[in-house]
Amino acid sequence: MKPTYTAVCERAERWWAIRIEELPGVFTQVRRLDQAEAMARDAIAQMLGVPGTTFEVDVEPVVPADLRQLVAEARTARSRSEQASGAAARATRVAAAELVRRGLTLREAGVLLGLSHQRIAQLVG
Repeated sequence: MKPTYTAVCERAERWWAIRIEELPGVFTQVRRLDQAEAMARDAIAQMLGVPGTTFEVDVEPVVPADLRQLVAEARTARSRSEQASGAAARATRVAAAELVRRGLTLREAGVLLGLSHQRIAQLVG
């Protein structure tokens, strides 16, 4: 199992200041948060003198509690939406297949399901 290092990222004006929690004195910075893992990995590898593939990096952005709450709510809502979308797609496939199996044309099934006949053909094909 690879060791894991925590990259704590704090906003400092237009930069993200990064400190490695398990390695006091190891710091770096990035402009964009999506660059934090790579930069932290480079700093850790350089400090330890090992390849960057020999450990894991957990990026932990520090943001105010109200923003953490908003982000959590957005992620939860998006997850629910993706689950609902998957359920809708499965239900649509089942309904399309059953409508066609029972003798309706692709166009008729499309009208009933609010889809094009081409999409029904894809679903049942």
